[in-house]
Formats: sequence, structure tokens, C-alpha cells
Amino acid sequence: MSTPTNKSTTKQDKKSQGFTEAERAAMKARAQELKAEARASKNRAEGERDLLAAVAAMKEPDRAMAKRLHAIVEATAPALWPKTWYGMPAYARDGKVVCFFKSAGKFNSRYATLGFEEAANLDEGAMWPTSFALKELTAADEKKIAALVKKAVS
Repeated sequence: MSTPTNKSTTKQDKKSQGFTEAERAAMKARAQELKAEARASKNRAEGERDLLAAVAAMKEPDRAMAKRLHAIVEATAPALWPKTWYGMPAYARDGKVVCFFKSAGKFNSRYATLGFEEAANLDEGAMWPTSFALKELTAADEKKIAALVKKAVS
């Protein structure tokens, strides 16, 4: 009579070696950004400096769109404070992000995104859009964005 063995028929998973280089870099960047956000919440110029540096680091066509969006937000809602948020250009009121720009290059996406957070007054019924895909900015798109930003801060 044979005795059963306790051999596993599946391979054991490799034990995690901790965070990847990319994850460690992201955590370090976020920690630095939190410090910068604290400074930017007290000093609008520092927030704008950080935002413009994030825009300058982008590749085209994201950089051109982010520059144009910055101009639109500044003209439409000067009360919003520029800052970075998870490395992205963002605009805040009372410390809360109202809208942000996510470049396509940051996440290897086929389009950039203009997004709005809960602090934006875009409520319309029981359901409304909170983000928009951007492949380019036409004059008509810029007018729509200006109207959205104006509504968001109303």
C-alpha cells in the first residue's frame, strides 16, 4: 500500500521583493509634491511655478494643450490657484482641486484628459460628465472648456 505524499502540484509564487523602482520613484515624487502643495497653498506664485515646471516637462502635443488650458483657466477663473496634483497641472479653490489636466504621455494613453473633481459645480441632474478626452484643442473646444471652468467655479 502506498502512502500519499504532500507534494504541491502548483508552483509557489515568488515572494515580493517590495516596491519596484517605478513605485519607489512615484512615492518619492508624491512626498515631494505634498511638501510643494503645502507651500503652494500658502503662496500662489509657488504653485504656478510648480505647475509651469510640470507643463514644461511634458512632450508635445501635451505641452501645448496644457499651456493653452492654463491660459483658459487663468482668464476664466482667476480665483483658482494653480498647483500640481499627482504631478499633473491642477487648479484649486480653498485647497480643493476643482480641475486638472492629465497628459497622454504620463500614462501612455491615446488622449489627454481634462478632469473635474467634486469641488467643481458641474452637477446636472443625477448624472454628469467629470472628465473629457482631448486629442487637440480647437477654438470651439476652447470655448466649451472656458464655459465648463466658469460653471465649475460658479
